[in-house]
Amino acid sequence: MDILVTLIIGGIIGWLGSLLMKTNAQMGLVANVIVGIIGSYLGFWIAGQLSIAAGNSIIRWAIAVAGAMVLIFILKVLKIFK
Repeated sequence: MDILVTLIIGGIIGWLGSLLMKTNAQMGLVANVIVGIIGSYLGFWIAGQLSIAAGNSIIRWAIAVAGAMVLIFILKVLKIFK
């Protein structure tokens, strides 16, 4: 059950990140899930390095989406997304 929840929330996070980074048309469901999961880990790692505490759920969602946006930016620089 945990894997299913991770996939669903990862898809939502990746989709929100792709909407904000204007790459939604280039990304499918699988890419959204992968970017959402990896991006949220990246976001929480960066937040930890900056000593930003994720206290409530709104901040947690914001950190996860920001991490997905950072990952999409990196993928744009690598020319994986245009």
